[in-house]
Amino acid sequence: MTIPQLLRWRVKKSPGKVALREKDFGVWNNITWQEYYDLVAKTALGLEKIGLKKDDKLALICDNIPEMLIVSIGTHAVGALSAGLYQSSLPDEIAKILDSMDVSIVFCDDQEQVDKLVEVRDRIPKVKKVLYEDPRGMRGYQSDDWFMFIEDLYEIGEAALRENPGRFDELVDQGRPDDGCHLCLTSGTTGLPKGAILCHRNYVNMGVQITKVDPLEETDEYVSFLPFAWIGEQMNSFGIAMATGITINFPESVETAMADLKEIGPHFIFGAPRIYETIRSEIWLKIDESYWLNRKMYNYFIKIGEQAATYRMSGQRMPSWLKIRDWLGKTMVLSPLVNQIGFLRLRRAYTGGAALGPDLFTFYQALGVNLKQIYGQTEITGIAYMHRDGDVRPDTVGKPLPKTECRISEEGEILSRSPSMIKGFYNQPDKTRELIVDGWLHSGDAGYIDESGHLVVIDRLADVMHNSKGEMFSPQFLENKLKFSPYIKEVVIFGNKQDFIAALINIDPVVVGKWAEDKGISYTTYMDLSQKPEVAGLVREQVDAYNQNVEKDYYKIHRFAILYKLLDVDDGELTKTGKLRRKFLLEKYQPLYDGLYDEGVSEKEVEAFFQYQDGQTTTVKTNLSFYTMEES
Repeated sequence: MTIPQLLRWRVKKSPGKVALREKDFGVWNNITWQEYYDLVAKTALGLEKIGLKKDDKLALICDNIPEMLIVSIGTHAVGALSAGLYQSSLPDEIAKILDSMDVSIVFCDDQEQVDKLVEVRDRIPKVKKVLYEDPRGMRGYQSDDWFMFIEDLYEIGEAALRENPGRFDELVDQGRPDDGCHLCLTSGTTGLPKGAILCHRNYVNMGVQITKVDPLEETDEYVSFLPFAWIGEQMNSFGIAMATGITINFPESVETAMADLKEIGPHFIFGAPRIYETIRSEIWLKIDESYWLNRKMYNYFIKIGEQAATYRMSGQRMPSWLKIRDWLGKTMVLSPLVNQIGFLRLRRAYTGGAALGPDLFTFYQALGVNLKQIYGQTEITGIAYMHRDGDVRPDTVGKPLPKTECRISEEGEILSRSPSMIKGFYNQPDKTRELIVDGWLHSGDAGYIDESGHLVVIDRLADVMHNSKGEMFSPQFLENKLKFSPYIKEVVIFGNKQDFIAALINIDPVVVGKWAEDKGISYTTYMDLSQKPEVAGLVREQVDAYNQNVEKDYYKIHRFAILYKLLDVDDGELTKTGKLRRKFLLEKYQPLYDGLYDEGVSEKEVEAFFQYQDGQTTTVKTNLSFYTMEES
């Protein structure tokens, strides 16, 4: 089936069941499958009336709201393609993407996003109409027919439905599973994101196959808080939701997402590693602020939990003494803590988009959160490999989903093949030919299949490093080990063709800020805090602990510096999904790289350049210190 056809089937099966739920002004409002379907029908016919045709493109720039799915699936019903853009995108980036994808209609949720389009209106002549959901602040635009309120579109669609009641079914029947339905932006680590053409079959197959491994019930709840532009959200809201009939919940705002998640208590959750790292820091803060006895009990039972987790993850039978202590720890300490973050009803939690460190992985399993790694890429609809219950290994990404094949090329690259592979990239046939060769999807990642059939991902092929002796290491693997420290938010590892490994480190401003306050250390800004000698001593302890626990001597960090600013998407240092843009970082911080590898340099004056989300920039001078670790 196509996604609209699957929606129609869902309505016949359970019309009165809640499909979507949105929190607005503190109240959760339900939308049943029948209401969902009716809104999609009105949207599709309304879009058709204002000129959207088969193979046209409609872009969405909005927070997570029900309309993002209603408008998208209405677009699919017409035979056109939807495309999600990140809400944080700047006007210049939006203009380039809209032009490259030949977008004719744009849907925005509020004035902030509409204003971005107004700023670049002369650069997007292909855009014929801008739809908006929130009318606040839009009074000045109402006289311009370039703009249209979503309710007005519904009225047009409703009139068309009265005029021809069978038209929507005609449109839905014309769809084919292999029709393109959505252009998903790649992460853009090397430049402007590419538009991957995903078809209905890609999403539906992925949703069906993942639930063969991890079945979901129609009564299960999911909270939609990931950016819709990311494949991670699309695979849940298009694929899994349609395949299983679960309820999708939309938080009131980005700022309240985690609080709203606690109210819902979802049964499964999917998030990038950064989300789990942030929650880990919040847990650490809760424990740090707790009573002495609570901290003692937590520290004891988390170690018990880690021991128990090794049995649960491997599917082995747990000794009775450990089982009793683990139950006691969950009951007295860990379950109440998990409940506070809204994870108590979770049967499964998934992480993907980048590697999650084994230490952090084991930490969640110790809490009793069934966290599992998935692996894939936009071009294979997000998921191709995942852990199975009772066969969870922190250093792997699991086994292929049903109908997915895997092999490793002679160069060590991971190659995949499945019905969820994309058709190619929009208007980029050369990139498509590079991506899919002889029916196999090239991931660009280095890895291998271990003796148990699990896939082990080493790193990006382009990012794997070798020291001056030719010994290979994965910077991402080492970064994740160091980031397990609650005091460290981000790390950039260097060392390719060098005698030793060095690192630029971002401290976690919340956790280190709390630590500084407890120590009576005053500070003003992140820059001021990061350059405090006491903070340097704290970070040195974390690096030393890391050095003591790595398996090989050449993995040890010999020199480090604490970066004066947080790595930021707006500064081009991270992708929209939080991945390091290594080549860019090396070029931008070349003076710091040179300082790290000149052991005669202990301090260097640098100019800190900041670019804010509104486009404004500022430059500040500061002195950055370099630290050398003692040999152990």
